[in-house]
Amino acid sequence: MNEAWGKLGVGAALGAALEEKGLHTPTQVQSETIPALLSGQHVSARSQTGSGKTLAYLLPLLQRIDTNRKDLQAMVLAPTQELAMQIFNVAQHYGELLGLRTQALIGGAAMKRQVEKLKLHPQLVVGTPGRIHELYKNRKLKLHEVRMIIVDEVDQVFGLSSTTEVETILFNTHPERQIGFFSATYPELMLRLTQRWMKEHVEVAVRPDQRVVSTVENLYLVCESRDKVDTARRLIRLLEPTSALLFLNDTDQIANLQSKLSYAGFTVEALYGDADKLQRAGTLARFRDGRCQLLLATDIAARGLDIAELPLVINLDPPPDSDHYVHRAGRTGRMGRSGTVVSIVAPHEVFIMNKFEKQLRIRIARKEMYKGTLQDADQTSKGGSSGMAARKSDGAGGDSSKRAVNRKPQQPQASTSSVRPASAGRNEARSGGPVAAEVSKKKPRKKENSKDKGAPRWLKAKRDEAGQEPRQES
Repeated sequence: MNEAWGKLGVGAALGAALEEKGLHTPTQVQSETIPALLSGQHVSARSQTGSGKTLAYLLPLLQRIDTNRKDLQAMVLAPTQELAMQIFNVAQHYGELLGLRTQALIGGAAMKRQVEKLKLHPQLVVGTPGRIHELYKNRKLKLHEVRMIIVDEVDQVFGLSSTTEVETILFNTHPERQIGFFSATYPELMLRLTQRWMKEHVEVAVRPDQRVVSTVENLYLVCESRDKVDTARRLIRLLEPTSALLFLNDTDQIANLQSKLSYAGFTVEALYGDADKLQRAGTLARFRDGRCQLLLATDIAARGLDIAELPLVINLDPPPDSDHYVHRAGRTGRMGRSGTVVSIVAPHEVFIMNKFEKQLRIRIARKEMYKGTLQDADQTSKGGSSGMAARKSDGAGGDSSKRAVNRKPQQPQASTSSVRPASAGRNEARSGGPVAAEVSKKKPRKKENSKDKGAPRWLKAKRDEAGQEPRQES
């Protein structure tokens, strides 16, 4: 086993399993969190998404469970079904090595089946607050022996769930419970919760000055609101990512956007918050396996998703605040990998990108799609102005030298008696022949009598004959 894990207090079995997974060196949040949790201290941890927070709390949690007891001893709360299932899969993988029984308790699944599995006496449960509270109220789940509680994405757990439900769960666990709060951001709500539930705690803040990992490139494009879908289509054609996660704020627009992108030739699926467990699990499985290239989601539906090697995140709508930007950007560039985040904003939304730059202390570069590449907006504007000047010089609005060369020399003004009809000049210009000395005058067009308007030919002829008789007599 690698000595790095052993120095943190991780057992040999877990250390060997981590080595097999290619995890040779603990991340910073793991190095600071694991010893504190193993010693039984409360922990309030803030770390960038993709920095290894899940293992930072699961490894000490699994290691401290007594395998000889049948009671439920530890619990992990997560805000969404997807995040809860991700945590459960990791916990089950490493828990089996230690002979532990784990169970997922999430909404959207059949409660009757979950109740049956509870009879197997799981020692660790991972779930959403709503379902765990429901099982507790129905006296199907006992919490009094739970001594270790981890709340992942704590601001969302208390924000999305009923505060009463979460507090009921916490209050009814063992009085000497150990609590760990984890999040990628540190809003004011998390500070209040830490002060309320923890008397003394270890605070872990990994690089608080840089909340978005440096391996992620942050960009934005500007277009009209009605052109956002077409801009996204062109961007995906340009970058050709293996997969991309597209965020939007309004769930009512998901179906419309899905149909438009599907019509453009992409394989698109959507992650709905109100879809059942099987539908959501199937959607994520197809996206992870590469059977689906694009995934549309909202912040709530995609909170905490761990999608390996996701190269591109597109914000079709700007995030509501900088914390949401951090969570969206954290879906790519995980565990040191590179990634790209592109926000597509309308002109009146550009100030949001400038605000995020200042708040997050990152560079969000404005780009434009130009000649099959992404270029800086100032470069394309310079190129565009020079190109415009070149186009103008080729036309009527070009430089004076070209106009002087191409302009036809003016003819001297003739007297009134020698003025030629315009048609004659045009005929000369077409033929290029010499100008005739005298131009035959065209016969004046006979003015049509207003009475003849719309009259038949025979009537017009009769009127003409009647009008000529007086002239013959004179």
